[in-house]
Amino acid sequence: MSRAKEEPELVFLPLGGSNEIGMNFNLYGFGPPHARKWIVVDLGVTFGDQTTPGVEIILPDPTFIEQHADDILGVVLTHAHEDHIGAVAWLWPRIRAPLYATPFTAYLLREKLREADLLDEVQITEVPLGGTIKLGPFDIELITLTHSIPEPNGLAIRTPLGAILHTGDWKIDPDPVLGGVTDSDAIRRLGDEGVLAMVCDSTNVFVDGRAGSEADVRDALAKLVGGLKGRVAVACFASNVARMDSVIRAAEAAGRRVCLVGRSMIRMAAAAKSVGLMSDIKPFISEHEARHLPDHAVLYLCTGSQGEPRAALSRIADGTHPHVALGAGSSCVFSSRVIPGNEIPIRNLQDKLADRGVRLYTERDHPGIHVSGHPCRDELAEMYRWARPTISVPTHGERRHLLEHAAFARDLQVPQQVAPRNGDMVRLAPGRAEIIDEVPAGRLYVDAGVVTPENGEALRERRHAAFNGVLTAAIVLDGRGRMVAGPQVRALGLPSDEDYPIDEALDDLAQEAERALARLSGDDRERDEHVETAVSRALKKASQRIWGRRPVVETTVLRI
Repeated sequence: MSRAKEEPELVFLPLGGSNEIGMNFNLYGFGPPHARKWIVVDLGVTFGDQTTPGVEIILPDPTFIEQHADDILGVVLTHAHEDHIGAVAWLWPRIRAPLYATPFTAYLLREKLREADLLDEVQITEVPLGGTIKLGPFDIELITLTHSIPEPNGLAIRTPLGAILHTGDWKIDPDPVLGGVTDSDAIRRLGDEGVLAMVCDSTNVFVDGRAGSEADVRDALAKLVGGLKGRVAVACFASNVARMDSVIRAAEAAGRRVCLVGRSMIRMAAAAKSVGLMSDIKPFISEHEARHLPDHAVLYLCTGSQGEPRAALSRIADGTHPHVALGAGSSCVFSSRVIPGNEIPIRNLQDKLADRGVRLYTERDHPGIHVSGHPCRDELAEMYRWARPTISVPTHGERRHLLEHAAFARDLQVPQQVAPRNGDMVRLAPGRAEIIDEVPAGRLYVDAGVVTPENGEALRERRHAAFNGVLTAAIVLDGRGRMVAGPQVRALGLPSDEDYPIDEALDDLAQEAERALARLSGDDRERDEHVETAVSRALKKASQRIWGRRPVVETTVLRI
């Protein structure tokens, strides 16, 4: 083997989170190509939408690193958002590596692993804030940052070929309400040592200025909640514990007791209290207790700000929540942003609440009640001044975000920029940074609790049926293939009008099926699969002529 092939390399490989916002799954490898050791940074999910009917959770495909599972030294979690830890319980059995996380994140990890009946199998090492981890050639230091969840960490990853700053999700908040401020001194010290590459959040690269402080949101919420009458509900991301804390204190200042509505809210509050946060607030009241207090004495803190159909606020809007009702004279505050892709469900949710007489308050009409957890351009520029990397590697963004971030880094005089897609292996050292390989990087769908391939047959059929409808045909034949009864054709999801009612269309389709049967030879009629194929093809062809669609067709042959 040549000496060049034996030379150790430092590589970065995103398998999720590059060319998309969410589903973060990043790998760092060190060693010669045939003998690399790997660390995993974050293992998150994204969520289904109207293009994935029936699928709520989407996972990154770990096939590549699963093939190198024996060489994985550990999985380091930067913080506890679902798009960074949500896939752990689903995918850990395929990589079986030890997990490293700070106490708040570790608490939530244990809850997830307990639900998956994996807690006794998984090694979780709690790392203190600012702590260090030694994994083979990787010396990792946790750097305290600020974000929209407790204990967000950047990672200073030192290797024999140079140091990497992996930012995770962050912003620069001078007054984050809960937790420490960004440890800019640690980042400057790392910059003084020399940062080979910074792998950095790109979410708000198109937004000028700064994201804003949680302290300003606290003031805005206190003012707004203090002036509201009647029943009040506030929706926010359950993971934003600082926002929860601000809502709770606004409620207490207004003489209201707080009722948590939604399992995620209750879980996050428990996680926060486990690490000493929210320790000086009044006890929460139950939904049952809240029903017996005057309207002006309660504030409901709810999940469901993104219009999730099974979340608390959606059930309240539908009138199906067993304990909480909002109506005329009530107010609902959305202390959250609209995540791209959720515009329609959020609009539908808000319309339902408005139809019930609920007064809505959103960041559109009250901009101070929400700020982003990700850095805008001024903050990005400041981070680059502190770290002074040789290579900029944008991540956590769609394609346009990554390319704009790379251009922004170039404007800031960063010498090299690489904007990888999921599956692009980037060699950071030795030599100039470049993409040297492409590995499989797909998606897995959680469908009814079962992990299936992205292009699985069930979802393909479901999509096809959703857009084209379904036809079923039943035919009864005797042993020699002569028709005894039918064909009986039924439709689901196909249109009807006065000029051509559906019953008439189904009669025409039944005739097409009968003609298809008549065209078959005697031998073919005696084989069920030949009959089913001929009838199904005839019905699809006729449907194309009638409706301009090719529905899913299911033909059943019965023999007597």
